[in-house]
Amino acid sequence: MTLQQINYALMISESGSMNKAADKLGISQPTLTNAVRELEREIGAEIFLRTPKGVVPTAEGEEFLCSIGQLYRQYELVCEKYINKDMKRKFGVSTQHYSFAVSAFIETVKQFGTLEFEFAIRETETLNIIHDVGSLKSEIGVLYISSFNRKPITKMLEENELEFTALIKCRAYVYMWREHPLAGEESIGLEQLAPYPCLSFEQNGSNGYLFAEEILSENIYPRMIKATDRAAMGELMKTLYGYTLCSGILCEEMNGSDYVVVPFREDSENHNTVMEIGYIRKKHGSLSEIGERYIEELKLSLQKNAKP
Repeated sequence: MTLQQINYALMISESGSMNKAADKLGISQPTLTNAVRELEREIGAEIFLRTPKGVVPTAEGEEFLCSIGQLYRQYELVCEKYINKDMKRKFGVSTQHYSFAVSAFIETVKQFGTLEFEFAIRETETLNIIHDVGSLKSEIGVLYISSFNRKPITKMLEENELEFTALIKCRAYVYMWREHPLAGEESIGLEQLAPYPCLSFEQNGSNGYLFAEEILSENIYPRMIKATDRAAMGELMKTLYGYTLCSGILCEEMNGSDYVVVPFREDSENHNTVMEIGYIRKKHGSLSEIGERYIEELKLSLQKNAKP
């Protein structure tokens, strides 16, 4: 197995297409196909399934790609430090859809600049955050843990040799458009929200509710709409009076003044569970200088924007 073969396999996985991967690598498609077949023969397992719409990893391939992703990222880090000193250093963050995490990222970029660093921020699904940090695609991940999701999240973190550091604890708020009929309430109960659609960020897999970004995801809501990005979520709040249950941490420079948060009022069946928001990183090894700076900016952003 060579580093070139590893690079080829990772590029195919990222591109989802043999042709696209070959174009990015600057090689012919037959050359790429032959290299992957040789790699599959060497490890004794099929890495990719070829479909009319492209290629997808097999179950064994997914595990293999996760392992070699960590290996190849370590190789890149060594090259950046000792060999290609003129090559841009990389820093990535994978996060749930938190505006305060984006704000902290922006402040970090301002301090280090884009001339010597290649930055990436990925607002994505919870499982993707764990996989990104586990494979070193991102150095840091930002998510929350509660009594409901602690067991499955902890299991995934252990499998990927990751650790979670809590930064803040908060209870649920109802997040909605400022013109929503309930926006002026002092607190809002679930019975008041019944006429309006509950909005939720889509998650991977059949057990996606276990990894939901929204607190109280175990409840059954009579009206539910899934979204994949914050822009779509905002439009659904404005046009359909949708709402979501969140931490209540609004970053005004990112969210503007069009949205408000109102404390969620618990009842005998729907308790206001505590959320622990924090970051994940590899257990072994130290954070980079830029990673440490990002954590400090996260803390500052939370101090500035969190509800008292």
